[in-house]
Amino acid sequence: MRERRRLRMGVLALVSIVLLGAVPLFFGLRTLSRDPAFDTLDELDVPSWAAVKTVDDVSGSRWCLLDCRLRERTVESEKSPEETAQAYEAALARDGWRPWKVTPCPEQPAKGSYTCWRRDELTLDLWVREPTCVPPPVDGEPAVVPSPDPSAAAEECAGSLVSMKVRNAIDDDRTRPQPSTDPSLTGEDPFPTLSEDPLGELTPSPS
Repeated sequence: MRERRRLRMGVLALVSIVLLGAVPLFFGLRTLSRDPAFDTLDELDVPSWAAVKTVDDVSGSRWCLLDCRLRERTVESEKSPEETAQAYEAALARDGWRPWKVTPCPEQPAKGSYTCWRRDELTLDLWVREPTCVPPPVDGEPAVVPSPDPSAAAEECAGSLVSMKVRNAIDDDRTRPQPSTDPSLTGEDPFPTLSEDPLGELTPSPS
């Protein structure tokens, strides 16, 4: 009886140790795998129609090894760019973000609404515009055959597209003193040229 009792106590102790270690390990792994910046974006109180489909992308290192962390979120909205921009700007303000009047924001002219925000150690670029209805042509041929029904095409192109780019403020060049963009003083524009999407990857300026 005594040996059985000791065995039972040992099993209970082992199970307790495993459970006590598993819970912190679970939350620790989840913290490492999930960027807190996305949790901040998840907390934005926007209407359901303003966040129909969400796609997240991450690049760089959280500890700024070689490249610092860049978080990008693309969201589809069912309503117009104007209504969607108002919803997101109001949600950002309620969540403690403050409008950031900085140059360049955007780095090149962009269609739709493009605003910049700051909160604590983060910066955020918010770009709301009409969705791209027809994919670009491939080898001179349309990627898709346009619909003969104008009403159907209009329905497919309804709504808007939202892009958010979140960076650490310390890694955002716009938080530092900006050089002059006058070519007569610098010889060239110090700001790189972007692709069609201001939230996309930077491309080198033509020489």
